[in-house]
Amino acid sequence: MMYPQREEIGVRAFKGTTTVGIVCTDGVVLGTDTRATSGFFVASKQAKKLHKIDEHVAMTIAGTVADAQAILDVLKVNATLYRLRTGYPISIGAIARLTANILFSNRLFPLELQAIIAGVDSLGPHLFALDPLGSLTEEKYMATGSGSPIAFGVLEDGYRDGLRVEEAIPIAIRALYSALKRDVGTGDGIDVATITEKEGYRELTLEEKRRRLEELGVRIL
Repeated sequence: MMYPQREEIGVRAFKGTTTVGIVCTDGVVLGTDTRATSGFFVASKQAKKLHKIDEHVAMTIAGTVADAQAILDVLKVNATLYRLRTGYPISIGAIARLTANILFSNRLFPLELQAIIAGVDSLGPHLFALDPLGSLTEEKYMATGSGSPIAFGVLEDGYRDGLRVEEAIPIAIRALYSALKRDVGTGDGIDVATITEKEGYRELTLEEKRRRLEELGVRIL
């Protein structure tokens, strides 16, 4: 995640951030680091990159803070309006398509956002990946940001069909920790959330994250 520093306009490699998402049989797991950079300056050590859109859907962000916040505001309002008008939660695919349309409509001057949108609706758990030009793909697992090549190695090794949320949480944490160790734009801490049909959106507490890290034999919080 970066504060605005548009030395060039267009799609480019993001210089900070690692975010991950995993689809499970009973929900989804999302995770991010907490470092925000401005060039080579660490602008924040407690940046929020994991955001709830509605009780059943959330988004991780990599890119420019202002662009991400502006899109998040639009998504939250539309999700709330849809629920009020219909009495039902908006589908994950609809939220992802709305985001893709916003990004595509700004393709001449691209918004610097690489996002994961994931959640659980009437059709089950879903995860969508989006790039700054509005490309939209549905994935079983995904990583974004400068630390994503490192995180992908862990996800590729640990993922398997039939994973449950409890089994996927350690994989997501291990992927984030690997990026923290090897990517200079990623660091300081981690945020992890689960979304299930039973509990909806829930972020792991600091104590839960510490316990999970201790189980993996690491300590960063």
